[in-house]
Amino acid sequence: MSNPSAPLPTEIFKAYDIRGIVGKSLTADVVRRIGHALGSLAAERGQTAIAVGRDGRLSGPELAGALMEGICAAGIDAIDVGCVPTPVTYFAAYELGCHSCVSVTGSHNPPDYNGLKMVVGGETLALEAIQELKARSDAGRLRHGRGQRRSADVTAAYIERIVGDVKLARPIKIVMDCGNGVAGAVAPELFGRLGCDIVPLFCEVDGHFPNHHPDPSKLENLEDVIQALATTDAELGIAFDGDGDRLGVVTKDGEIIFPDRQLMLFAADVLARVPGGQIIYDVKCTRLLAPWIRQHGGVPLMWNTGHALVKKKLRQTGAPLAGEMSGHCFFKERWYGFDDGLYTGARLLEILARAPDGNGVLKGLPNSPSTPELNIKMAEGEPFALVDKLKAAGRFDGATEVITIDGLRVEYPDGFGLARPSNTTPVVVLRFEADTPAALERIQAGFRQAITAVWPGVALPF
Repeated sequence: MSNPSAPLPTEIFKAYDIRGIVGKSLTADVVRRIGHALGSLAAERGQTAIAVGRDGRLSGPELAGALMEGICAAGIDAIDVGCVPTPVTYFAAYELGCHSCVSVTGSHNPPDYNGLKMVVGGETLALEAIQELKARSDAGRLRHGRGQRRSADVTAAYIERIVGDVKLARPIKIVMDCGNGVAGAVAPELFGRLGCDIVPLFCEVDGHFPNHHPDPSKLENLEDVIQALATTDAELGIAFDGDGDRLGVVTKDGEIIFPDRQLMLFAADVLARVPGGQIIYDVKCTRLLAPWIRQHGGVPLMWNTGHALVKKKLRQTGAPLAGEMSGHCFFKERWYGFDDGLYTGARLLEILARAPDGNGVLKGLPNSPSTPELNIKMAEGEPFALVDKLKAAGRFDGATEVITIDGLRVEYPDGFGLARPSNTTPVVVLRFEADTPAALERIQAGFRQAITAVWPGVALPF
């Protein structure tokens, strides 16, 4: 046991969640204390119960148990919903009427990590609210009581809710890669019920992740899907991340349809039923998205990166749809507004099933030469300092607009460049897009010059 009066480790309290290395910064005792602080916050906000789910990581049962002990110590009931995708835990908060939940998940981090994604009274905790949990625990500002622990199974209700909502005009054969993440516990049954013929890859939940890392935003993790599409008669490939809240999409010929292009498809579909609706997207998304949204009768809104920040903006604006380049997609129209890779996959197939071949629909979406996400690795704190210096002194010749809502997005007549400090790891995230390869190189050269001028000697990934 660690000293209960010792401060909780600072480094685990991230911008959108809590995350750390199991047995080091994230122990059962630390999680129990966080649970007590979380339960105390929930009590102050008039909540009476918190649903707790966990992903397939080996440390999940112990940490979820410790979390529930802490919640109960604050006089709040803990409802164990078991080993389920994060979106099923979010769904439980609605289905059980408790409005609060925690997913014990390391998301797409390595196997020795775990963490907590938290919702209290319908609000996803982020930024100051997460730091406040640490301050509350360290200061001993805790409530004391005896909450009850019970179990609930909401998976069947979750599947029924989607099958009742999403209808496929024809059956589709798909490659489905769950990466041995927890999506494998639900997705095969769900998509089978929707009428899909499934070529399953790594759908057994295994916290060792023996085949590849469950992160579809990294191209190397989609190689197995591409291979299976080439060797079977499946029409399309989909892949989920470790906790099932993000989706990857691959066409028959192996082209990866990045989430900002997926969002175009969803926006056109949603705006057909919600004319004039606002569509939210993060600063990393393609510049082709805003004109596409306007063309389909919607109002584009660029916003900060981060699932918790996007969900907060979604609640404030009442927008029917939001999406992030990372693969989080948020449907408020016909759904609850939380990020859900499984539901997103179902909505994708609903749209594609209306066409004789869904690949033509995907490949017909507007596209531009662009880079994937590039990272400048730095020491803790340095990414924010670099971007601050760029904002203050960076020179970007030929720019038409500089957007500073989240880092620095510099717009040109023929493209854009982005530099933003990550809120989860000590890197500067870069992304570039342009009308032509030559314009892409010119914009990158301008950024190279601007960055090295304010931070000489920095190692650039481009």
